[in-house]
Amino acid sequence: MVQLGLRRVEDSVAAKHPALQQYAACQSHAFVKGIGTFLAGSGAAFALQKLVSTKLPHGPQWSLLLAAATGSLASYMVTRAETQKCSDFWIYLETDKSPQELAMAGRVSQPTGMFTSPPAAFPGLVMPGSSLLQQFAGPAS
Repeated sequence: MVQLGLRRVEDSVAAKHPALQQYAACQSHAFVKGIGTFLAGSGAAFALQKLVSTKLPHGPQWSLLLAAATGSLASYMVTRAETQKCSDFWIYLETDKSPQELAMAGRVSQPTGMFTSPPAAFPGLVMPGSSLLQQFAGPAS
């Protein structure tokens, strides 16, 4: 059994997917970023309401409700985008091709994410079987 975050993963699964640890780290980062966005979005919306409360008076329960709804929407949008990047990254790690390349080959449907190039989207990340110098040097001409 391999420990992956708080869960244990069978050795056979970990051996079949050597990039599982990187994918799990990406997903964790996406969820933490979503939580941060919720807190920042809710706080900003609440502060903005307090600034304009003299012009648009309303009760504190509505301020909290609107702030929570704003934070939730912003958090959903950020988490969804980051999770899509992680999914695209996972496809890249498993196939050594970007999702766009696979879609052009007709093997999978085109993802809705904003992922363009795995190394550019994750600077500093060393891909399995490559050196850091190769990562930033780009393809050989």
